[in-house]
Amino acid sequence: MNSPRIQSGSIAFRKVNLALFAAGFVTFITLYDVQPLLPEFAREFGIRPAWASLPLSAASFTLAMAMLLAGTLSETLGRKPVMMCSLFLTSILALLTAFSHSFSSLVLLRFVQGIVLAGLPPVAMAYLSEEIEPATVGTAMGLYISGNAIGGMSGRLFTATVTDYFSWHIALGLVGVISLMLSIYFACSLPPSTHFRNRPFENRYLLTSVLQQLRDPSLLCLYGISFMVMGSFVTVFNYITFRLLGEEYGLSQTMVSLIFLTYLLGAYSSSSVSKLVNRFGRFFAIRACVVVMFAGIAITLARPLPLVIAGIAVFTCGFFGAHTIASTWVGRHARTAKAQAAALYLFFYYLGASISGTVGGFCWAGVGWQGVVGFISLLLVTALCLTLVLARLFIEPKEAALPVRNQARGGNG
Repeated sequence: MNSPRIQSGSIAFRKVNLALFAAGFVTFITLYDVQPLLPEFAREFGIRPAWASLPLSAASFTLAMAMLLAGTLSETLGRKPVMMCSLFLTSILALLTAFSHSFSSLVLLRFVQGIVLAGLPPVAMAYLSEEIEPATVGTAMGLYISGNAIGGMSGRLFTATVTDYFSWHIALGLVGVISLMLSIYFACSLPPSTHFRNRPFENRYLLTSVLQQLRDPSLLCLYGISFMVMGSFVTVFNYITFRLLGEEYGLSQTMVSLIFLTYLLGAYSSSSVSKLVNRFGRFFAIRACVVVMFAGIAITLARPLPLVIAGIAVFTCGFFGAHTIASTWVGRHARTAKAQAAALYLFFYYLGASISGTVGGFCWAGVGWQGVVGFISLLLVTALCLTLVLARLFIEPKEAALPVRNQARGGNG
């Protein structure tokens, strides 16, 4: 007989949340530590902004591709072993990037780093959906995404500040050391899976499970939304640094890095959005978050720096809210092969980051910040249209909101 699932407020619940918070921190500090350094790469290697985005886009692209396999591998090897391997390898690769002295070697290492990172995000989502009581899985997912947000923020702040005083090589090396220490903590703290059912690896299962998810029109809409909102989010933070470092504001790397403190608001948004879902339903909540993103990016068109920062903060809150709702929705909607459903969601999520993050560079080079805002607005309008299609596919029954109410009551662990 299976043991009961982990309840909110229990010691096991706290251990899971802290371990996966650390794992999310490592994942995102190593993935996004190069983002504030794009202007530095453009200057040092004498390349255009769009090409300077390749260390980030290459990792996002291979991360998206490899996640399709990572979910299936975790069905065979187990959730925790795959996540541990992912964290230790990405920490080692983060250390190696510190020794890159050519742009091609940097991009190559980041290309490989994206592959090994794939063993964490979809598997963590599957682990939570299997091990946590369904009534509180939304709370746990929100806390995990908060770790993602704080890891991403810390990586950006840390590397920008250290680069200002020393060099980007030292900054990336220190990120690797921090990540290695947190990976050891994760390995020692995360409880083993108790509801995981091992299955032998089969190429046919990989193909059929992917096709099964892609035949579901509701999941397709959620995957499309993830592509659009993540693409717009990465594009904003890729090129706002060029704007703030440029002649218009002339800020230092350290000053510009403070813009990433808005991630704290995103972390709060991701952990509290269940209240909005509880009160108004998922359809309204996800549309509201996309509209908030639209309002935020529009505010950044203003010239006063405080308004630009306020716009970024509003945009960030909307993004993390939309991402939390959509990712939780995928886990609850998928009836079988949850790891593959999560992997596909994240595949489109990071594919959006990779493609849009580079395309936005051409918009920046051609028209400036107005071009970036125009491109992001197109992505957000498309996401809003997908939420309307999603609402037409099925009417959410009233009782479907009940588990979300329980999530809100479940506390913060």
